[in-house]
Amino acid sequence: MSTPFSIPLTDVKVPEEDVQAVLACLEEGWLTMGPRTQAFEAAFAEWTGASHAVAVASGTAALHLALLAAGVGPGDEVIVPAFTFVATAAAARYCGAEAILADVRSPLEPTLDVLDVASRISPRTKAVVAVHFAGYAADMVALRGLCGDRGLVLIEDCAQAVGALCADETPVGLAGDIGCFSFFSKKQLCVGEGGMVATAHEEYAAKVRSLRSHAMTSVTWDRHRGHAESYDIVDVGFNYRLDEPRAALGLARLPRLDADLEARREGVRTYRRLLADVPGVELPWTDEDVERATHFAFCILLPDRGTRDAVRDALAADGIQTTWYPSLTYFTEYESHGRRPVSEEVADRHVALPLSASMVPGDIETVVERLGVALADV
Repeated sequence: MSTPFSIPLTDVKVPEEDVQAVLACLEEGWLTMGPRTQAFEAAFAEWTGASHAVAVASGTAALHLALLAAGVGPGDEVIVPAFTFVATAAAARYCGAEAILADVRSPLEPTLDVLDVASRISPRTKAVVAVHFAGYAADMVALRGLCGDRGLVLIEDCAQAVGALCADETPVGLAGDIGCFSFFSKKQLCVGEGGMVATAHEEYAAKVRSLRSHAMTSVTWDRHRGHAESYDIVDVGFNYRLDEPRAALGLARLPRLDADLEARREGVRTYRRLLADVPGVELPWTDEDVERATHFAFCILLPDRGTRDAVRDALAADGIQTTWYPSLTYFTEYESHGRRPVSEEVADRHVALPLSASMVPGDIETVVERLGVALADV
């Protein structure tokens, strides 16, 4: 993947076997949702342990359809973390519901604060969306207990956390009622665009499966094979289908996912070892958390936003790409929700350093060395 940085934030390798898998699909001429999509769903369900897996066009589509399947509609409220990508909140609004922003636990554990979630539940609350930020699971044991007691649907935003485990060793996506995954290009299992809804509930899976393709009672692949002559429309659905080339790419990449996740984990172990005694750097999560996580990104905490920005500028000048993630309350569209102090502190203090499955230890050593120099110069 071409980049102006000598050490990019992430990298995507597409080996020849992936190219050939997609090429075979193109040569066969069936490009819309069909047999490869079905095979990808089955393989992903087996890999995750999900009872049902439904492929969709994106992680955002997965969230939208999951909320609709859960019965979220106009007048309802959906509690989401303030520290997340905007799609988590936007999906609730697509349903006509209001997104209620809850704070996160701490800068060292930037996932949903269960006590803050509890304080924001109202008679209108229908669902809670837990985000597994950067590949680290939220406190699903506590959230599951809270949602069970209050009669709320618990949905997991697993966009950054495919393969991660919760504290009780439950795989993410299976700890709540519905799990939503993303296959965007920066994700651990990437196909460009795409997503998956996983659930143990047949009724949720059936609803998602219907709504992803205009709520038609049969799809093009069924009619192509002569299994149906026409179709009925039974709801207001969407064009949220995954196409066959992307399903083919997902099928080719899935068998390597375990090895890729372990490579990311080893990179994080190296970073944490080298950064353990660097002045001015705090490391979120614990070593035990690292072993359960799947490391979409490697984030560190710096003393304040000014330090963070100065360090990022210095690293960019050295050819090292970094990023950071804002609190939703920083956006014009969500500023009326008021302050969420912990989410905003996390946003101001963290920086994501380069990480990918193909990164070599020498690159990590270079990043840490240049980071130390940058901090010394601030």
